[in-house]
Amino acid sequence: MTHLNVLPLCAALALATACSQPGVKASQPMVAETQAAPAVVAETQAPQSAVVAGEAVADPVAEAAAKAQAALPRQPLTPEILFKFLVAEVAGQRGAIGVANSTYLDLARQTRDPRVARRAVEVAMFARDQAGALEATRLWAATEQDSERAQQTLAALLLGEGRFDEAEPLLKTLLKQDAANGFLHLSALTGKLRDTQTVLELVERLAADYPELPEARFAVAQAAASAGRFDAAVAALQQADSLRPGWEPAALLRVQILGRTSRADALAFMRSFLATHADAREVRLTYARTLVNANQFAEARVEFTRLMGDFPRNAEVSLAAGLLSMQMGDFDAARDLLARTLEYNPRDPDTVRYYQGQLAEQMKQPETAAAFYAEVKAGNYMVPARARQAALLAQAGRHDDARALLAATQGENDGQNVRLIQAQAELMRDSKAHAAGFDILSNGLKRYPDSADLLYDRAMAAEKLGKLDVLEADLRRVITLRPGDAQAYNALGYTLADRTDRLAEAIALLDKALALAPEDPFILDSVGWAQYRSGDLTRAQEYLERAYKARPDPEIAAHLGEVLWARGQRDEAGKLWQTSLQTHPQNEVLLETLRRLKP
Repeated sequence: MTHLNVLPLCAALALATACSQPGVKASQPMVAETQAAPAVVAETQAPQSAVVAGEAVADPVAEAAAKAQAALPRQPLTPEILFKFLVAEVAGQRGAIGVANSTYLDLARQTRDPRVARRAVEVAMFARDQAGALEATRLWAATEQDSERAQQTLAALLLGEGRFDEAEPLLKTLLKQDAANGFLHLSALTGKLRDTQTVLELVERLAADYPELPEARFAVAQAAASAGRFDAAVAALQQADSLRPGWEPAALLRVQILGRTSRADALAFMRSFLATHADAREVRLTYARTLVNANQFAEARVEFTRLMGDFPRNAEVSLAAGLLSMQMGDFDAARDLLARTLEYNPRDPDTVRYYQGQLAEQMKQPETAAAFYAEVKAGNYMVPARARQAALLAQAGRHDDARALLAATQGENDGQNVRLIQAQAELMRDSKAHAAGFDILSNGLKRYPDSADLLYDRAMAAEKLGKLDVLEADLRRVITLRPGDAQAYNALGYTLADRTDRLAEAIALLDKALALAPEDPFILDSVGWAQYRSGDLTRAQEYLERAYKARPDPEIAAHLGEVLWARGQRDEAGKLWQTSLQTHPQNEVLLETLRRLKP
């Protein structure tokens, strides 16, 4: 049952007494808050005066509080009102959100008190009652006209309802108070709206009143990008840059937009921007990361080296430089940079320790790696660290300790718990205990029946046990849960092509996988193998050669070699197999192919 995050009962009573009887004042200030927002503010004490050099000096904070207090309605606390407060709060505590919602809305109408109206807004939003939230917000905004937050909430609800004409004058009023910040936060109000073209037209009208404000141009660019009008977005950002040269938020948004269609264009823009604005730290950091993603490691290293000089003792920069050094194989530099990162008090030291473990594994130092992994106590890398710890224990022959470590680990959320189940099954798979791995995954699916990851892994375990009916059912369920999962289509199509005579069905599944991931070497391999099984050796060789060129994997080599063998090119097949055996002497598919064709 869902419970409303409600005020404690004592706070509800204090709220009720804040609906003041004439001549009665609350004894002290009280602010009751909820997770969503402050709920209500009860009456404050009368303003006090400070005495300076024998003269009374008014306290401006107290005066403002007194003024706000005087504006509140003097609502007699009747038994009916008190009863409704109690009904609303107790209903919320017991999960009867509908009762709490309707009661608070009725109270807001009856009292016309902004504090009660604000509480009614919170409860209605929790109850997902859009109409009630909008009515309560109108009451709140009408009874507390100086409240910027009330106006913002009303504008957001009107936009969500598609009432752009009503929201526009409110937005104009809000922008007059602080146009720069208002435009910067405008996307938070409009970013999730579906009618992106109407949003763009609205933002353009609002920005027209501020032709010299770069933040206005920035808001137009955001709206244009959301509407898919990328040329218009870039043009607006160019205007922003002319109004405020070197403004990094505009530059970064332009990088993001350019990167959607061309990484080369994004890199070229950043290169040009940095030539003029060399001290633009965030742009330079983005440039360096983009170079890494483009596999331009040498150039990226130059940028990170410069960033480390410009921003010494910066944990984010040194971590990125360390990971880049690790990727480039400069392990000594990576080790020093990661150790230095920990000295700079990073926001997430567990992430750094995880990568220290990864580095130690690459340096063939399993005990050091396990020690680093053990230091990862929480966060996104906690479960991957435990999984690697367990794998290292298993590699050292300590299988019972590996299983006990994973069994004793508790994830921080469902996603981590699913990953722990996968890690336990992986231990079984690596030790060839396929039945035990299948059972672990089946038990996990009792707890998480709609986990596509567990379903996929169980399908792979089922294949090892010859349970093709389970494999097919699980993979079809994955496809239902994740229609864009190319690997699920690939796994099912390959299995049908390799283990059954349902070749037409297999090829249709693999065509779908290839459409989703046209350059994936493993999907190309599956398509080639399905063509071979259907007798089209020419097409089979074309796909398999493409796959092997993209990734010289031993299983792809086994399949390509078999097609070459079938086409009479046995010397070529033999050379290919021998080359692959040199680097993968224990690969099961390759060895089985050789036993079958070259006994």
